[in-house]
Amino acid sequence: MPAMRKHPTALPFLFFSEMWERFGFYLILGIFQLYLTDTAKGGWGMDRRTAADIFGTFIAFVYLTPFLGGLIADRKLGYTRSVIIGGILMGIGYLGLAVHNLTVFYISLGLICIGNGFFKPNISTLLGNVYNDEPYRKNKDTGYNIFYMGINVGALICNFFAAFLRNTIGWGAAFTAAGVGMFLGVIIFIIGMKHYKHADVRKPQEAGDMPLNRIFSVVFMPALAVGIAAWFIPGNIFGSDSTDAFIFACIPILIFFGSLFVKASANDKKPVAALLAIFAVSIVFWAVFKQNGTALTTWAHYYTDREVPVAIEKPAEQLYLVEKVHNQPDSVVAYDHEFKIIKDEAGKPVKTWGLDPYFKNVAPEKMPPAGESINLANTELFQSVNPFFVITLTPLVVLFFGWLRKRNQEPTTPGKIAWGLAISALSTLMMVGAVYYCSNGQIKASPWWLIGCYGLVTLGELCLSPMGLSLVSKLSPPRITSLMMGGWFLATSIGNKLSGILATMWDNYEDKANYFLINFVLLGAAAVVIFLMLRWLNGIFRAYVK
Repeated sequence: MPAMRKHPTALPFLFFSEMWERFGFYLILGIFQLYLTDTAKGGWGMDRRTAADIFGTFIAFVYLTPFLGGLIADRKLGYTRSVIIGGILMGIGYLGLAVHNLTVFYISLGLICIGNGFFKPNISTLLGNVYNDEPYRKNKDTGYNIFYMGINVGALICNFFAAFLRNTIGWGAAFTAAGVGMFLGVIIFIIGMKHYKHADVRKPQEAGDMPLNRIFSVVFMPALAVGIAAWFIPGNIFGSDSTDAFIFACIPILIFFGSLFVKASANDKKPVAALLAIFAVSIVFWAVFKQNGTALTTWAHYYTDREVPVAIEKPAEQLYLVEKVHNQPDSVVAYDHEFKIIKDEAGKPVKTWGLDPYFKNVAPEKMPPAGESINLANTELFQSVNPFFVITLTPLVVLFFGWLRKRNQEPTTPGKIAWGLAISALSTLMMVGAVYYCSNGQIKASPWWLIGCYGLVTLGELCLSPMGLSLVSKLSPPRITSLMMGGWFLATSIGNKLSGILATMWDNYEDKANYFLINFVLLGAAAVVIFLMLRWLNGIFRAYVK
């Protein structure tokens, strides 16, 4: 096909490898908080604050390890070998989550974090490298947009598998499906290796580069030591032991990235400075965006009208993408008016004789008669709204920027990132409207509020996330491209941890509108900062990107 001549043959193989890897990863994220807080079907029965802390820490370390994985790939392993190793470790980790044992659970999360460190930055770097070949170079932004669609095809379909499997078999079956998807991605990647083997070029150490063993001794060992020490600080500085450990562990790594700028050659200083500035503002985006697995999941689960009318002959129990709740007293875990689990002095959930907590804020006219039931869409299905919008909006965004390009009006890559932040800020205002509409949770909100929020933040995401990957590939000095890709994921990591910290504050806000307003202020401030830097960023971009 003529259109495909604009893109390298490697693209579909990398696309489908990433698609299946993200299938597993987003399947896990879609049900993670639900699994941790579940008290009825074999989950861990944790309170929402603890679950949000674990979620934020997990996704923080998932995106922290690419710094190490990118560095080792640059200097030692190469990109293709690193991707394969990472995929295998992640697959084992996903399968391990199917074992209902707390020790195995945390070991599995560790394997996923390490595996992602090897997989994520290096498959993105490979993609950038194959687009360095002519005649593909000018289509690199579009290539990353298409690649990003692969991520979201996996994220779209995985939640339907998760809902079906956990309803019919159990949580373990859903986690097993994530592992199978990951191994499919590894197989596809191996099949396509001949198309990107030439792009797997390790960067020899040059004069002035810090040796790998020294990076371990002056960056990672101090990070590990400081993190462990912070974990055992009496009390908490930033709210929890895990948060203290993560924040302090990041300090040596941040110092290392600062040293890259200080030690850069005169020619490399400006692009490195521009990338570090982009990394800094992107942290705020991820801090808000990644609340889809915590605060927005809570909103979908308890505050959103999830009723699904069943108008077919098949019994509701066989509609495997719905949950059934009965309007009749039953022995259930007690929840307060803000849907927090009520626990006794020993920290165990209090059992009571009452209705399913979903009925706490159902409008009287929508309450089923006593003894009858209603069918609810599985909460994790809302996690597919964002990838659905990515898939449907990506072609439109690509066409829009192509139309602007023909008229010499296309924003630069930094300009697209700036607009992404501004558009994302509007999504939080959508949720403020939802809070007012449902009288701060006294009645259920229409699902369209949440869908509208996801639509806006997705549009912002399309202007920011794939453009960030593209910008790193374009501006990075060649010998540290994968390392700077790790820097992008480090910024994502810090943002992810902040998302968990913000989510732990959900129960502190009696008026939930104020919670979403805080998110609006954060994103709005980040957008203002990058627009103020835009002339400087565009000058560097135009000088260094040909």
